This record gives sequence, structure tokens and C-alpha cells, in this order.
Amino acid sequence: MPERLTPLQLMTKLISFPTVSRDTNLPLIDWVEDYLGSHGITAHRWPDPDQPHKAALFAHVGPWEEGAVVLSGHTDVVPVDGQPWESDPWTVTERDGKYYGRGTCDMKGFDALAIWALVEAHYADVKRPLQLALSFDEEVGCTGAPPMIEAMQPVLPKGELVIVGEPSMLQAVTGHKGGQGFDTHVIGFEVHSSILHTGVSAILEGAKIIDFANQRNAENFANPPTALGAMFDPPVTTWHVGQISGGTAHNITAKDCRFSMDFRAVPGDDPVALKESYLDHVRTIEARMQTVHPDARVEISERFAVPPLKPEENGAAEMMVRQITGDNGGHVVSYGTEAGQFQAAGYSAVVCGPGDIAQAHQPNEFITVAQFELGHQFMRDLVARLG
Repeated sequence: MPERLTPLQLMTKLISFPTVSRDTNLPLIDWVEDYLGSHGITAHRWPDPDQPHKAALFAHVGPWEEGAVVLSGHTDVVPVDGQPWESDPWTVTERDGKYYGRGTCDMKGFDALAIWALVEAHYADVKRPLQLALSFDEEVGCTGAPPMIEAMQPVLPKGELVIVGEPSMLQAVTGHKGGQGFDTHVIGFEVHSSILHTGVSAILEGAKIIDFANQRNAENFANPPTALGAMFDPPVTTWHVGQISGGTAHNITAKDCRFSMDFRAVPGDDPVALKESYLDHVRTIEARMQTVHPDARVEISERFAVPPLKPEENGAAEMMVRQITGDNGGHVVSYGTEAGQFQAAGYSAVVCGPGDIAQAHQPNEFITVAQFELGHQFMRDLVARLG
């Protein structure tokens, strides 16, 4: 009989793989595939054709039929570069009632619990199937989940509901904002700044484009929020630019200016319309730039797109989580997750996982021992319900 690792042993193993989004996750995927295989569970991987060093993994136990509960987590973590860690971030360290390590909270702690539950459900010969879905590149815009979800459809029986285990203190989060990001490259025409009227400053024109965020935020906060929007903090769709670069010298009109314009949309706001409103603004600025010089232009590429998670009326995922946890409160968050992507693919979806999102991405990231144990109990109760 192969060894059945405890949740803590599984988390310790997963965290030992430094799966920062910029790097490979294949050693972790290899290990999980081998571990599940040692227990007679067939795991399927989806290798990213554009990134040979990345892969997703999914598996099914129980009756080969539709209606599974899907446990969904991501395998990538954010960097530790420059952070003042007091212990090795790739080794789980217990002290003061907490497990420290990169990913303990976000979200290898949940991944470990999900793997444990899949193996236990396999040996319990459950009557309702359970599935595991482990993605990549969640931390860079939830870009790895959509192709994984698509790849699952012809391979596994369709699941009914998905529990995305982002840290929520094991509360049932039934709604979150969606978002999109647009890499924006403003290309100007260089001249000496003393004759700037004959050139096109990419930075000055970029500032006009960026001001779109100020205008929209002011308009949105000035208007009363929608019923769905009122559930969130802030209760409106917001626009944001977090980084900007460009220019050659103080006395030359800038040839280049680069930034990303992002929005976080409340459910109910049309992301297509939001995108078009930005593109329309950019086209207006670009047209003015080209009256000065025809080579001036603005290039835009979509960096990420994450649909919102919309609260469901009597949603199967929400009901399952509430039955296990006893949590009857209404919870929404302003960040995005892969739950909205599963919902868009036809699954009932909810966010529920151990740990506090405030610890995610922080130096000395941790999950409390108490939360991890509550997560373990959640999985025990889930497997019992499937039996």
C-alpha cells in the first residue's frame, strides 16, 4: 500500500517547489501526477504549447459520470525577491501557531488539502465524483485556467460545481469583480523640446490617455452604485495605471511611453463596452497625434481578462459550502479569481479556502495552524458528503 501523506506533508512537499510564475511548474506537476498514480488515480496534464515549461493537471475519482464537485487551485506563486523573510520561503516552518512559507496561504495550503481529499475519496469509493484541477499563471492574470477548463471537457465527465480555494477564511464568497488589462505603447516622434510643437511626445500624449482613468473613476464614484455594485468595496468599476516608463532625455520629446491600463469591473458592467470605451479614447488621442506626424501611433495588446463571479440564485456550489461550513453570511471580494472563468464555462462556482487573503504575497506569508486544520475538517466533511 503506497503511503497516504497527511495534508501537512503534502503542503510541505508542494511548497518545496519554487513555482514562481516566471519559472516552470513542471517538477511540481510531475510529482503530483506520480503521487496520484501511486494510488491508482489517473491524472491528465495539459501542457501549454506557448510555454513548454508550464502545465495544468486535472483528475477524477468516483463514478465515471457527470455532476462532480471540482476542487480548483493554482500552482504558481508570486516572487520572494527583495522580501525580508525570516525563514526559508520554500520550507514550511511552524512557529507561534502558524505555518510560514511562500504559498501556505495563497494557495498551496488548499492545493494540499484538495490532493488529500481526492486520494481519500478514491479509497472511500464515493458515490458522487470528485475532481481536482490545478492551473498555472493565476498570479499573472488568471491566464492558465481557461485553456485548462477547455481541455478538461473532452477528457473528464462535466462537473457540476467548483470550489476555488483562494483564502477566504473558509467563508463562502459568491461574487467578485472581473478585470482586464491592456498593455499600452504610445509611440511619438522625437524632436528637441524647444520645438516640441513639431514633434509628438509619447509621455505627454500618454498622460492624456492615462487621464481617462481619472475621468472614469470620478464619474463612477459620482453616480449611485448598482444593486450588484453596492455589495463591493469600492462599489463601482475602477480604472488604474500602476506602472509607467518612457522617454530618452529631459530635452527630447519622448519617443516611447509604456503603461498598462487596467479595470476592475463590478458584475453587471459590460466588459466589452468598458474595453471599447478605452479603445475609443485611445483612437481619439492617436488621431490628434497623427495630425502632427503620421508615424505617431498607439499600440495596444490585451494582457489579461478575468470575468466577474456573479452571485447565483440557489447556486449548487454556494449551497454545498454553506452546508459544510454553516456560514450563511453574504461575502464578496474586489479581487478576481478563476471562479469567474469556471462560471463562464457553465459550472456553479464559489470561492472558499482556508487562510486570510491579507497574508497573500507578503514576506513571511503564513496560514495559521487553526485555519489549516479547519480546512482539513472541511475536506473530511466534503468526502463524507460524497459517500
